Amino acid sequence: MKLSRTANISLLIILNIAADQITKVIVRQTIVPNDVISIIGDAFILTNVENSGAFLGMGSDLGPVAKFFGLLLLPTLVLAYLVYYILKNKALDKASLFAFCCIAGGGIANVFDRYMYGSVTDFLYIDLGGIFRTGIFNVADISVTAGMLILFYGMFFNKKPKPETTA
Repeated sequence: MKLSRTANISLLIILNIAADQITKVIVRQTIVPNDVISIIGDAFILTNVENSGAFLGMGSDLGPVAKFFGLLLLPTLVLAYLVYYILKNKALDKASLFAFCCIAGGGIANVFDRYMYGSVTDFLYIDLGGIFRTGIFNVADISVTAGMLILFYGMFFNKKPKPETTA
C-alpha cells in the first residue's frame, strides 16, 4: 500500500517529534537533573538539563515578553509556514522534502516543550578530546541539524546541469 504524499510528510514529522519526546520522557524519569552519566568515558555523556533559551541557551536571560515572542510565537509561526510550504510545494525533491520534515519535526518538538514545560530538556553531550565538543543537546536538535546538513549538501553538490542555450 502506497501512502499519499501528505501522509508520508505527516508520518516523517510525527516520527521526528515522537523520537524526541520519547527520549525526553525517559530522561526526565530516569536521570536526576544535572547528574552526569558516562556512556563512553568523558567523550559521550548523558545528563538532564533544562534549557529555558534556544540553541545553546541563547535567549535564556530574556524577559518573559521577549521569550514569549522570540521563543514561542515566532518559532510557532515559522514552523506553521514551513509545514504549509512542505505540503504545498510539490516540486521539492525527496532529499529536500525529508530534510524539511526533519527540521519541522525537531522544531515542533522543542517548541512543544517550551509551551508545556517552559524549557527544553537537553541531555546529550559529546567531547572528543577538545577536537570536537558540543553543547548539551537533544534528539530534536539532531533532527534539525541533520535536516540542515541535507539541505546544504543538496545546495552545493546536487547541481542540475543547466540546459544549453542556442544562439
